[in-house]
Amino acid sequence: MQGSRRHVSNHDPMDFRKDAVALDLSGEWQMAYTNNPQEFRFFKDWAVAGLPIYSAQVPGNFELDLYRNGLIPEPFIGMNIAKLPKWEETFIGYRSIFVVPPILPNQEPLLVFDGISGNSFSVQMNGQAFATGSATLSSWASGSPILTKLLRLGEANEIVVAIRPQVMETGNAPLDFAQPNRYESLRVRRAPHEYGWDIMPRAVSAGIWRPIKLLYLPKERIENVYLETLSIGSSHASARLVLHFDCKLDASCYAERYEIEVEGRCGDSVFTKRERLLFGAGRMNVQVANPMLWWPKGKGDASLYDVTVRVFKNGEEIDHVHFTHGIRTVELIRTSVTDEQGSGEFLFKVNGERVFIHGSNWVPVDAFHSRDRERIPAILELAVDLNCNMLRCWGGNVYEDDLFYEICDREGILIWQDFSMACAVYPQDEAFQRTLADEVRSVVRRLRQHACVALWAGDNECDQAWSWGGRRQDPNRNVLTRKVIPDVLLEEDPGRPYLPSSPYIDPEAFAKGEKYLPEDHLWGPRDYFKSRYYTESLCHFASEIGYHGCPSRKSLEKFLSPEKLWPYQNNDEWILHSTSPIPGYDLYDYRVELMAKQIRELFGTVPDNLDDFAFASQVSQAEAKKFFVELFRTSMWRRTGILWWNLMDGWPQLSDAIVDYYFEKKLAYGYLKTSQQPLLLALREPRDWHQELVACSELRESTPLTFTVTDAETGEVLLRGEGIAQPDSVTVLGRIPYSASWKRLYKITWEGGSNHYLCGNPPFDLETYRSWGQSAGLF
Repeated sequence: MQGSRRHVSNHDPMDFRKDAVALDLSGEWQMAYTNNPQEFRFFKDWAVAGLPIYSAQVPGNFELDLYRNGLIPEPFIGMNIAKLPKWEETFIGYRSIFVVPPILPNQEPLLVFDGISGNSFSVQMNGQAFATGSATLSSWASGSPILTKLLRLGEANEIVVAIRPQVMETGNAPLDFAQPNRYESLRVRRAPHEYGWDIMPRAVSAGIWRPIKLLYLPKERIENVYLETLSIGSSHASARLVLHFDCKLDASCYAERYEIEVEGRCGDSVFTKRERLLFGAGRMNVQVANPMLWWPKGKGDASLYDVTVRVFKNGEEIDHVHFTHGIRTVELIRTSVTDEQGSGEFLFKVNGERVFIHGSNWVPVDAFHSRDRERIPAILELAVDLNCNMLRCWGGNVYEDDLFYEICDREGILIWQDFSMACAVYPQDEAFQRTLADEVRSVVRRLRQHACVALWAGDNECDQAWSWGGRRQDPNRNVLTRKVIPDVLLEEDPGRPYLPSSPYIDPEAFAKGEKYLPEDHLWGPRDYFKSRYYTESLCHFASEIGYHGCPSRKSLEKFLSPEKLWPYQNNDEWILHSTSPIPGYDLYDYRVELMAKQIRELFGTVPDNLDDFAFASQVSQAEAKKFFVELFRTSMWRRTGILWWNLMDGWPQLSDAIVDYYFEKKLAYGYLKTSQQPLLLALREPRDWHQELVACSELRESTPLTFTVTDAETGEVLLRGEGIAQPDSVTVLGRIPYSASWKRLYKITWEGGSNHYLCGNPPFDLETYRSWGQSAGLF
């Protein structure tokens, strides 16, 4: 065997081979379960043991199958989600019958599981053990001569997948640290949120949650391929690409003539190159004249080339793959620390141009991930509508479906991709290092071709977690994010920026203190949104910042019991859905009262009925998040980006999300859509008894403006004028007087846009605010 340096393994399922799918095994399956592992190897054992057989869905989750079969109530209603832990020690089996299409002499089969949950699993094919594996966050595949022998061509084939329950695998090392309910998760490579979070319930699910596919691959084939943009010439007149490839070949490249060809097309722009292979693995440089560049949203078109890579043997094509490529470069310009004068930096550049970032954290879109794919398009439509140019894929989540990245490629939405670790000190031993390295390699190979992926980040808040256990420890001892991950990236994707943690505390930052981090998560006391904690923060980039907002009565009635709708005090359903995931164990019970406190901060009192409570909460959230975004935008480029928390709920809850699980928008949605428009007029915070009206422009051209600032209650015109918004900057247009004793709502209008500003110090009267908002057209 000549050529490939690294053949297909359990962590190398070759996700780019979409055209090689011979059979999708998704659909209706059968399921059985038991607490007795002795009853559970093959389908014939189920009948002998007298186990009931139920229908099941693949992709699916065990709990959803239980619900469909009437065995448990709807998990998201009332306290039902808290009843699921009793199913976590269940042995589960799935079975399906399928007919295999013909296999050509030059093909061999590969069985691919895109997502499977549980501790470990075994696969039987036609009554014989075929493969075993451990459930991971990456795809799993197996292809061997055994599979070829076991498959019955043109006949019915039986596949059985037996999943062992997810249990704590081994004891934790002394250094490990996590929240009490998450210690058991540290050695398990599945989404951390499944063990319970302040935004997600405990749902340690099992099942085949992404498709199973049977691929037919050429015996001589492209094993791995990656087209990378190395550089873009001055004035964007040219681009230099490199094609990395790894082929599995049957013969010596000197005995047979092998060639590789790459061709890309985007509109009228075409590039092509063909070279002889002297070895099965290597790289090929490609020059592109006058390239169509991929730009993030608001900067230009997200141009994508349709690319085909072909391999030839003695002049005949033996394999090809298709994918898209965006020609673009991404840089992260950062310093270890900043200071009160703002001398640090945390700045993204795309194609050599700086980009002011505004967007959201992307959190789990469903507690049961088999439903993710059907929800992703509608949620991304919201992100596009909100003018988000970046989404941060948070480290407590799964790695999203390919569809997510494909849409972001098309829409020009940059992706900050955390690896799946969050809020803990993870094991440092060699066994865990190997497990993580395999996962990272698989994830990077699957996602690196996507132009949208702008940054790899090692984890979420794990640097900070090193000092959460009662003593201050240096996170630069973390071998996972300082060695394991960067070593894999050096081999697989060295050109893309990498941030070891978010926030990242490097040796200089550890010595100086977290106050001086250039990129930070601004949670703090979560008090009044204009408190000094927010206004005097030194960071250049906020990658997390949020504020609570209660869903409307319409949504609350869908998941709370009628008798538990109100009052919120001492209400177990409110606590569970707020989210404190373990009833009777105070993990995040404070979050209900926190929401009430945030209402009290703004309005001086908490309403005594549900409808006013929900409205007041949504107002406080909307004004807070609007303020956060405008605080950053009006100080562009001293501040360079803000990713608020968060766009969408992954289960029915009371949270920081601006759209609830049922796609009902809270007031903050409209406020943020205004604050994130490419050209925004906004009032800066008072200084010297005045406020400056500024134009925040992300446009490439100067923009003439005629503007008016009026009092929403009286109609008094405070400022009217004309000006020019300078491109990609903040322009002062004028100023208005200010007094700390005033309580007003101003409406700001200009051609094609409007905004508002809440003037004065709390408390405000709720009904007065409602009247102002109606006059200003806010709701």
